[in-house]
Amino acid sequence: MSAVVAGLAVLGISAAMLAPTGMAVADPTATDAPTTAFSLASGETQNISVTVEGAKIEPADRGVFEVYVKPKPKPKPKPQAASTGGAAPSRPMYSGGGSKEQWMTAAGIAKSDWPYVDYIVSRESGWNPNATNRSSGACGLVQALPCSKVPGNGYDPVDNLRWATGYATGRYGSWGGAYNFWITHHWW
Repeated sequence: MSAVVAGLAVLGISAAMLAPTGMAVADPTATDAPTTAFSLASGETQNISVTVEGAKIEPADRGVFEVYVKPKPKPKPKPQAASTGGAAPSRPMYSGGGSKEQWMTAAGIAKSDWPYVDYIVSRESGWNPNATNRSSGACGLVQALPCSKVPGNGYDPVDNLRWATGYATGRYGSWGGAYNFWITHHWW
C-alpha cells in the first residue's frame, strides 16, 4: 500500500513540475520569454508577496542561522596483536602441580558444576593452565580475555577458575548456563 502511495506522490510531483513548462511551451500567444519551472526556480529571490482580502502580507525575515554539526567520535584504538615472537607472557607461568579436581575444589566450584567446567575447560585449554592464545592474548584454563581480568595470576589455575565462576554466573547465570551457551556457539 505504501509503495502505491509513494508511486502516486512521485507521479504527482512530476506532473506538477512538467505542467507549467508544457503549458508555457504550448501557449502560442506568449510574447515574452515563456515562464517555466526552471525559470521560476532559477530566480534570485525566495520572497513571495501574498495579498489576502486586501491586506498585504510581507515576506518573513529569514535572518541568519547557525548549523551545529556534531563531530564524529574519535575512533577507538585498534587492539595490538599479541607478540608471536615467543616472548614470555607478562605474568608468570604456572609451575605448581595439582589435578583439575583439586583446582576446582580450591576455587570453590560445587561438585555438581564439575561436568560443565570440565567440558568448557577441556575445549578451551585442555586443562593446561599455561595455555595462551597467540592471536588474542587469552590465557589460562578458561582463556580469560584479556588475561589481566583475572585477579592474581591468569595462569594460576585456581585464580583462573575463581574468575571464571564469577564470569559464568554473571553472564550466563550458572556454569550450566555457560555450558548450554558453549554447546550452541562453541565459545563462551
